[in-house]
Amino acid sequence: GYRVSLQGNFSGSNHTYITFPEYCPRQHIKLDPPSNLQANITASKCQIWWSVPWYLTEILQYELQYKEHSTSWETASNKTPTSSLPQIEIEATEFHGGITYIARVRCKVSENEGSYHSQWSEWSQTTLFQRAGIPQLSEKLFNTRTVQFLFIPLSFVTVLYIFWNCKLSSRYTICFLISGQKASPALTFPHQLPSFSHSIICTMGILR
Repeated sequence: GYRVSLQGNFSGSNHTYITFPEYCPRQHIKLDPPSNLQANITASKCQIWWSVPWYLTEILQYELQYKEHSTSWETASNKTPTSSLPQIEIEATEFHGGITYIARVRCKVSENEGSYHSQWSEWSQTTLFQRAGIPQLSEKLFNTRTVQFLFIPLSFVTVLYIFWNCKLSSRYTICFLISGQKASPALTFPHQLPSFSHSIICTMGILR
């Protein structure tokens, strides 16, 4: 260990103000903040990663803060990665679509590391990211007016199709019966002609 003292000169006399009889530097570490902070967000998750010296990777712990870009850091959310890897994943549902977010991270020696002790570093430089807006169906897509516009033409086409098929079917049936019917002698009598003509007129009226 080391013996550290703070001395000063006051009115021409040297004075020792503070003395640390057993000062161990590795128990009083303040690291540089992580660098190269980056983020990537998809529809399901947000990945944020950063860089630290490789020889410190296994003994560090981190604290991440993120917030909406337009708000203050006092409203920021804090996340602590569960591993010593310089990265974290956050569920995308924690972010609103179309809103810009800003994040920063800091580090210190892990509490599980007995050989070293440190305080938190300064915060890193920030990074910005934004979740894409989620497409949503318009509330008016299936309103009453839209249903009417869809239902009326479809109903008309359906009725027209059924009517046309029935008309063709009736025409072919009547034509078949007339062409296949033998001429009846009774039709040669004058008093039967009006009845036969009336039948033809009725049949044509139905087809119309």
